[in-house]
Amino acid sequence: MTMIEIKEKLLAPNFTLPGSDKKEHKLSDFRGKKVVLYFYPKDNTSACTKEAEAFRDNIGRFNDKDIIVIGISRDSIASHDKFISKLNLPFLLLSDTNEEVVNLYGVLKEKTMYGKKHMGIERSTFIIDENGIIKKIYRKVRVNNHINDVLDFLNTL
Repeated sequence: MTMIEIKEKLLAPNFTLPGSDKKEHKLSDFRGKKVVLYFYPKDNTSACTKEAEAFRDNIGRFNDKDIIVIGISRDSIASHDKFISKLNLPFLLLSDTNEEVVNLYGVLKEKTMYGKKHMGIERSTFIIDENGIIKKIYRKVRVNNHINDVLDFLNTL
């Protein structure tokens, strides 16, 4: 896969991934709407659960502005189904088991856990406008208050 530059004010790279609704989704399918695309490491882990709950608990604020929330991880659709059911998530989760999109967006990074290096998703959020342009990138996201940062930024658009 060719490495492309991902930065604010550029067109968000298009992709196709399977969704928790059992359909294939292209990012370009959402043109005409703002999209909050958030990448997270793993279903059913503490910080990822907290982040998903924050998006869930504020979904009305996104819906009021006709903003689509989409989560992406390397988990399978079966894992996403359990995560959605457990947390009653009202938004789409996409499965990137082949790591194509996490690599495309530059969110798969080397991490160290218990002294061992491994590749993992760096929690990141991309805010994309109606024309597919990346308006804001949050990398190395800390879950606490992230939802407020996202909502505050969306209020400026």
